Amino acid sequence: MGLLLVAVVVWLARVENWVSATPAVAGGVQTPTERERLYEEKPSGLIRWLTTVDHKDIGILYFVFSTVTLFWAGASVLLMRAELFDPEMTLLTNNLYNGLLTSHGITMLFLYATPVIAALGNYLVPLVIGADDMAFPRINAIAFWLLPPATLLIWAGFFFLPLASAAGIEPAQTAWTLYTPLSAGVGNDPVGGLGVDLMLLGLHLSGISATMGAINFIATIFSERAEEVTWANLDIFSWTVLTQSGLILFAFPVLGSAIAMLLLDRNLGTTFFAVEGGSPLLWQHLFWFFGHPEVYIIVLPPMGVVSLVLPRFAGRRLFGFKFVVYSTLAIGVLSFGVWAHHMFSTGMDPRLRASFMAVSLAIAIPSAVKTFNWITTMWNGSIRLTAPMLFCVGFVANFVIGGVTGVFLASIPVDLVLHDTYYVVGHFHYIVSGAISFAAFAAAYYWFPLVTGRMYQRRLGAWHFWLSMVGTNVTFFAMILLGYGGMPRRYATYLPQFLELHQIATVGAFMIGLGNLIWLLNMVQSWYEGPVVEGDDPWNIGRYGLRTREWNWLGQKQERARAFADGGDESGATDD
Repeated sequence: MGLLLVAVVVWLARVENWVSATPAVAGGVQTPTERERLYEEKPSGLIRWLTTVDHKDIGILYFVFSTVTLFWAGASVLLMRAELFDPEMTLLTNNLYNGLLTSHGITMLFLYATPVIAALGNYLVPLVIGADDMAFPRINAIAFWLLPPATLLIWAGFFFLPLASAAGIEPAQTAWTLYTPLSAGVGNDPVGGLGVDLMLLGLHLSGISATMGAINFIATIFSERAEEVTWANLDIFSWTVLTQSGLILFAFPVLGSAIAMLLLDRNLGTTFFAVEGGSPLLWQHLFWFFGHPEVYIIVLPPMGVVSLVLPRFAGRRLFGFKFVVYSTLAIGVLSFGVWAHHMFSTGMDPRLRASFMAVSLAIAIPSAVKTFNWITTMWNGSIRLTAPMLFCVGFVANFVIGGVTGVFLASIPVDLVLHDTYYVVGHFHYIVSGAISFAAFAAAYYWFPLVTGRMYQRRLGAWHFWLSMVGTNVTFFAMILLGYGGMPRRYATYLPQFLELHQIATVGAFMIGLGNLIWLLNMVQSWYEGPVVEGDDPWNIGRYGLRTREWNWLGQKQERARAFADGGDESGATDD
């Protein structure tokens, strides 16, 4: 059904493209399409941002949204780390600690990582494939505007915290995995009250948003490419977005179905996941069938960013381009065959465990292919350590550590010892914070001149990187050592023997937070006061023959700005 839906959507996109095709005139010059004329007449101010269907505007909205959620999640974890600085501290209650733990995980995965990728995809994909916009601009806008109400539902328990006892709404305390029966309750007594129900509805809404966006990306890349953009020369970032969209199409509906069943269990007395009449393990199977592809949903486009940006500052073309594409597709396929390695400790059949272990080890191979290709691209290159390149190198280093620690967890006997310890937390955060966030920051710095026409402050960019790099390794390597020592995760207190490592992890976490504050200051100040970029090649990448199509947009903006300053046509003055 999913493939049939994609086929129908792509066909509709092609029909729309043919109907609105730009007619050619004498001399090969094309007249503007109706869509382009509408964009040139966009309103200004708040109305523009509330009504826009321009992919660039929606990309900016996604990025602002993801920045807000990043700092919400960051504030949550800093409060938790402050509590863990000493086992006897009482900064937070146990319930509030569990609520922050749940909010941090869900916000980072569903409200930061996925939307920040959507921001990059919306702004860049149409530009690099030569399209005038996404295949379905209005659906694109709807997909974004579903996220703010979803976020309010997910965070609702915190908004009603002063009235928790009277209103019956408190933050969900289920952790991001929502394991039953913890999230379902027993009999007619659902755990967590209305706060958990609202969070589940918000998650469902965010899944609908992601699915709509994925269908749109697939239709756009299939149907809206310029004639000279073929599958053979499609850029690596678009390949990763296309693969990610396919994963979303098959993974998020499974999560949506599981959430619907959980809501029925909580409110209407069904027994899908009940201890009596159902199976709590059914939730784990459904959740992880979504959950492990979700890891690659949020890491594949960042890999595409690194594969695109790193060669620019290494002065060499990406080594083994085809193999990077093939490894991307291989990860997309294999990701649906590894979910049960999260369940080795549940007592499943040893033969099943062995098969999932084999696939979990095999999926490391395409990731290793990418890593060696990045390293080979840098080998003997003319490396320039700009902020985007620093974060790309940091991505590769952190990804190696996160990947190798993950390979150990794919081994059954090792996983049985380290499951549900801080080792898993350290491994996972090396990927999410040390790799995905690093790629997002590399993208933010690299394409900042494209979006704003200005350059960021380079010194602040360097400070941001080093604080983030040192803080990431201090924090998460300490967590790996905590896991080796037997420290269980999700605990609001601990034995005195873990004191020093917890304090080291807390110091590292605050270093990361300081670096992110510097980044925000840099972005906001540079947006208004940064040096104006002259020309459409701010990184001087043209001399390597590595320039990509999206930078043409910067030149077009500069030409319109000059025309407007000279008293020319004002219709395009707000089209940036």
